[in-house]
Amino acid sequence: MAEIPKTTETEEQLTARGGRGRRNKSTSEAAELSLPGQESQELTEKVVFINRSAKVVKGGRRFNFSALVVVGNKRGSVGVGLGKAGEVADAIRRGGELARNQMVSVSLKGVTIPHEVFSAYGGAKVLLRPASPGTGIIAGRTVRAVLEAAGLKDILSKSLGSKNAANVVKATLKALLSLRLREDIYRARGLQVRKVETPKVPGVTPATA
Repeated sequence: MAEIPKTTETEEQLTARGGRGRRNKSTSEAAELSLPGQESQELTEKVVFINRSAKVVKGGRRFNFSALVVVGNKRGSVGVGLGKAGEVADAIRRGGELARNQMVSVSLKGVTIPHEVFSAYGGAKVLLRPASPGTGIIAGRTVRAVLEAAGLKDILSKSLGSKNAANVVKATLKALLSLRLREDIYRARGLQVRKVETPKVPGVTPATA
């Protein structure tokens, strides 16, 4: 009797299992990344600026790199870190670690800020204003990195003064930390929060069933 070739059966088994081992691994990894509840726990990391400095020594020049990294969970927590190292990858890694250790919580009102705020750090000045739904983030690259990491989606901003990336980022973070909700202000003053009723249009009678 002629033997049945095993190649066809093996290929069918591989197809039924989702492909070869390498493809199976990538599929499982993609499934793990898309599991519900994990996206909210992940931190987004963005490199804002990388600076290179040179030191003249006897043998030539010695370079050093510094990376400004912003980390946030897009739910009101954000951190900023400045990492320095002899290599770019090491500087980014150190900046990310510092940013994670220095994360702070800011007061947000949905996807915007509760009130207008102005802040200054060094020569940088940043103005933030709340915006209506659908406006988006109106900001430059440096300010936008901090606002997106904090979870803001509708906000107006203006960067004044110095364009130094480190000072602009710290001024933006300082502005977010100075935000306060209406409930927190009332609670600090010992007042009771009252709900504002929607004004009724005069001359319109409610419909009766």
